[in-house]
Amino acid sequence: MSVNSVTHLNFRGDAREALTFYRSVFGGEMAVVTYKDAGNVQEPTEADQVLWGQVTAESGFRVMAYDVPARLPWNQGENAFFISLRGETTEEITGYWQQLSEGATVVQPLEPSQWAPLYGMLKDRFGVTWVADVVSRYDAS
Repeated sequence: MSVNSVTHLNFRGDAREALTFYRSVFGGEMAVVTYKDAGNVQEPTEADQVLWGQVTAESGFRVMAYDVPARLPWNQGENAFFISLRGETTEEITGYWQQLSEGATVVQPLEPSQWAPLYGMLKDRFGVTWVADVVSRYDAS
């Protein structure tokens, strides 16, 4: 038996735009169910917002998202979570980093670190904080 952890992102009206952006970075398939699609429209102006959405890529990348209805509290927060993006090669991580960097604020530039061949942190244009690194072998001795 196995279990997978998928980051679920909460937005206020721009979940579709965020999912579209992440699909442009990582490729794969995007699925979206709106409040209207699900027959769950409580506020007509929110009918076309995302009740459930996800991006899945062959590389193993997965992310889910939805638009929190206006009737529910929502605060983007400061450091509520990070998404950790770990890859096998510097080329792979550098490619994703370059795309995620569009409109982002770089917190820590992507560069070699003591624990990884490459490590960096940025807050993307949607306010989501990403930490990216190249996986390296851990030697506890």
